[in-house]
Amino acid sequence: MKYALDSNIIIRYLRGDINVVQNIDNALDNKNSLRIPKMVDYEIRRGFSIKPTPKKERGYRILIENCPVSHMDNASWELAIQIYTNLFKKGFTVGEMDILIASFCLVHNCTLVTHNIKDFINIDKLKIVNWTQPFL
Repeated sequence: MKYALDSNIIIRYLRGDINVVQNIDNALDNKNSLRIPKMVDYEIRRGFSIKPTPKKERGYRILIENCPVSHMDNASWELAIQIYTNLFKKGFTVGEMDILIASFCLVHNCTLVTHNIKDFINIDKLKIVNWTQPFL
């Protein structure tokens, strides 16, 4: 399977949340593909720029050795526009970064790993899993 990690999952991983750590380790052990969308990398690194935390920054560098940061391609950008338009017409408000993350996942056929299910629930066809729950 292919998974894309949301920033809230990475933050929990860096804090040592046992469920998140075990689920990420299990996914890697089972040869699943884990990716970090570039916009999530941005969210994580901007946090480090405001509040430097060397231990967590080292942990993040180690994580991205196994979970590469992936850039957003043109198809993802185009789909993001469609997602925004569809949500707007239905009266839903979703954060811009969440729309970009969702479009990345849909184009690359990744299941989104997030704790903020409610932020993504209205995006059609997006597969979502919450790894803050006990080990898979």
